[in-house]
Amino acid sequence: MTLETDGLVIAEQSVGESDRLATILTRDEGVVRAFARQAMKVGSAKASATQLFCYSRLTLYKGREKYVIDDARPVELFFDLRRDVERLALAQYFCELARTLAPQEAPAGDFLRLVLNALHFLSKGKKPPLLLKAVVEMRMLELSGYMPDLVGCRECGSYEADPMLFFPREGTICCASCAAQQPVGAMALSPGVLTALRHTIYADFEKLFSFSLRPEGLKALAAVSERYTLCTLERGFQTLDFFHGLSPQ
Repeated sequence: MTLETDGLVIAEQSVGESDRLATILTRDEGVVRAFARQAMKVGSAKASATQLFCYSRLTLYKGREKYVIDDARPVELFFDLRRDVERLALAQYFCELARTLAPQEAPAGDFLRLVLNALHFLSKGKKPPLLLKAVVEMRMLELSGYMPDLVGCRECGSYEADPMLFFPREGTICCASCAAQQPVGAMALSPGVLTALRHTIYADFEKLFSFSLRPEGLKALAAVSERYTLCTLERGFQTLDFFHGLSPQ
């Protein structure tokens, strides 16, 4: 069966002397692993279109056990990501998250749109990296069915308190009055950070990246979103460790 779709290459490796195996986040089939024959040869039309971070128009042949890339035409290479090692590391983390959370053999248009927008802002330097990191982590978890309950205190329903405590393992919040004392593992959120965290999961996509925080607020937001991600998925990410090694937060 032949399929016309578009997708972002989120991982790739050489196979033999001239072939490439690409992991692609596609709009229509989710995450697929597809062979690109002769893609490593000099002058191959598939060379740039199947490299990491390339967003391409694809013609895939879907067999019983594997996908083969019949044709690939690059749309966006996100070349500027390679000019800065910190941005490059964060982009690789976004791709690793997508490999972990995006569906296989099912539509994944929302995941693709999220990552493409994040890579655009990251490559152009239009948004702070920590803001993009928090948005991608929280929204991707929400798309995967791991939405936290941030509407109000889990005990009294209070919408605002200063501070509000976030429980990353449960994905709930509690006001300081109900908690009496800050339990082990809870993270204190200022009103501004709580508003931003709510925005990452509840905002319409068109406004998803449209907020700002002071540097200290961004650090707090990024710490909360990361902690929730790691607790929810019960695993770490080598690309995230590499990112922190470059720019300790």
